[in-house]
Amino acid sequence: MKNIFIGIIKLYQYIVSPMLGSQCRFNPTCSNYAIESIKKHNLLKAIYISFRRILRCHPWGKSGDDPVPD
Repeated sequence: MKNIFIGIIKLYQYIVSPMLGSQCRFNPTCSNYAIESIKKHNLLKAIYISFRRILRCHPWGKSGDDPVPD
């Protein structure tokens, strides 16, 4: 199941992301953060922390390094 979600994210990175350009305020990018979180945590926790990360990624928020938590 994890591989399906990672595949969907990679498909997004390959097709959609190039059209939008680099807009992520964080390092790693939100999509790479989601992939790392899926690899590191169970799927439900990974979806939760990835969704929280996406909500923090806006023009008025902080930026910089934001690694996947343990």
